Amino acid sequence: MTQRTLKSTLLATAAAGALFAQPAQADPALTQIGNIFVIAMENHNFTQPVPTNNPQQIFGNPAAPYINSLLVPGNPNAAQVSYATAYFNSGTGVHPSEPNYVWAEAGTDFGIHTDGEPRTANHNVFTAPHLTAQFNAAGISWKNYQEDVQLSLSPTNNASGTNGPVNVYYGRTQYDYAVKHNPMAFFTDTQVQNVYPLAQFFLDLTNNGLAQYTWITPNQFNDAHSALKGGFTYNGTLRTGDQAAIAQGDNFLSIIIPQIMATPAYQNNGVIIIWWDETEKGDSAGFRIPEIVISPLAKGNGYASSVPMNHSSDIKTMEEIFGLPAINNPIPVAETNVFGGHNHVASVNDLSDLFQDGVIPAFSASITGERFDFNRHTGLFQQEVHIQNTGDAPMQLPLWLVLDNLSAGVTLANADGATSILAPLGSPYISVPVGGDGILRPHESKTVKLEFSDPTAADITYDVRLLSVTPAP
Repeated sequence: MTQRTLKSTLLATAAAGALFAQPAQADPALTQIGNIFVIAMENHNFTQPVPTNNPQQIFGNPAAPYINSLLVPGNPNAAQVSYATAYFNSGTGVHPSEPNYVWAEAGTDFGIHTDGEPRTANHNVFTAPHLTAQFNAAGISWKNYQEDVQLSLSPTNNASGTNGPVNVYYGRTQYDYAVKHNPMAFFTDTQVQNVYPLAQFFLDLTNNGLAQYTWITPNQFNDAHSALKGGFTYNGTLRTGDQAAIAQGDNFLSIIIPQIMATPAYQNNGVIIIWWDETEKGDSAGFRIPEIVISPLAKGNGYASSVPMNHSSDIKTMEEIFGLPAINNPIPVAETNVFGGHNHVASVNDLSDLFQDGVIPAFSASITGERFDFNRHTGLFQQEVHIQNTGDAPMQLPLWLVLDNLSAGVTLANADGATSILAPLGSPYISVPVGGDGILRPHESKTVKLEFSDPTAADITYDVRLLSVTPAP
């Protein structure tokens, strides 16, 4: 065999699609995230081109004094708060509510744009990979609390009326459980799993019964979706219409969030994420969704992040926290984001800018290549590439070495495929073998052998990415 000079450019970068970036140094004992609480809110933009259009935006709205107090540096309520100012819709046309809740579980809406109850005949029950299924497989506990679900025939059926029990937040007997706001109900394996009435949450909060991951959906009055009949008096002011709905949601959050923050579960590095479902009246960059993080580990003091984020960012963050591989369900072609691309979980920004440095356990890897050898029997140039996990978190299968910008005329002869979702498209990739248990442990190294066809005898050059998501559907 003859030798050839190494011309490859081997860089593990933070470019689009690159999953592994060098984490900031931090003490894991001080920054390990505890219990996670997600509270789902509804149908209002954070900011929009005309703030007073119907529905009105949340930022600066007098009907939402508590939410806005979380955003003001120096306000005691903002001490452990960070929020996103550039959180965008999942994609063009991802409406109404239901597709966004499906997206919160699966990183796509599968092209379903209805609010229908989950019925197989309606084609809105899925068997694809999703977040809580990943939790099940990894032994991570989770619970799904749905206000008023106890008044329904089952978690897959809507329930609304005026003769329910008196609601402790708004003092009326109106109730409204909407399945479209229950993300786990749209997947066959979790439709009725781990779902509880909201009252159970407070019992679990006080009796050490919490899961590692908690999803909370208020009813359609407390999540700011719908105004109560006759309006809602909040802090001495009667609000009607959309402003009543906003005030109802603000009132709910002003009660439940301090209750969570008062518990050891929160104080031991817990995280509260206040999540909204979708933009209203537009999908362009002028329409932003609220996303607020409250945690002892947040940057705090009303820190405002301008990093672009979306619902896939939340999934990516959970997968990073729990060491799970990235979900890679296909996104419909028409559902591009405001930047003209697609919000795949593996390639979006996570929520790490909202937290102190090093809190979200980013993975890191070093990639080094040996010099090329020419095999006279096969006519191929061969190269060994070594991938080492240089971080403190395990990397799980799948792991793929992706070769971008491969020099013209050169072909990766033993490629497993070419990227068709994660840009740049058409880049060959090859599987990284990590052993029978499917885990590349911290400081462990594995070797990939690349074989190139180079009929022009030109220099072989390429850039490299390491992905933990299959880069094609």
